[in-house]
Amino acid sequence: MNTNENSHKEGETTKAIENQTAKLPSKLFLCAALASMGVSLVLKCLGKKHTALFVGQWAAPFLILGTYNKIVKTEGHD
Repeated sequence: MNTNENSHKEGETTKAIENQTAKLPSKLFLCAALASMGVSLVLKCLGKKHTALFVGQWAAPFLILGTYNKIVKTEGHD
């Protein structure tokens, strides 16, 4: 099997997305996660159980996106 040195590099679309998202502050993702937990709590108190669970589950993806954002900022892309 012939392995090309460029076969593991990111595509142009990925580079463009990373260049734009690197402009966002990492604090934005943390605040979004905390906000989703707060909104979830309020919805739970209002008796909207299913909506509260749905919104509360957004916290983890926001934190993962924040971690990805931080890695792109510090390590860059190809």
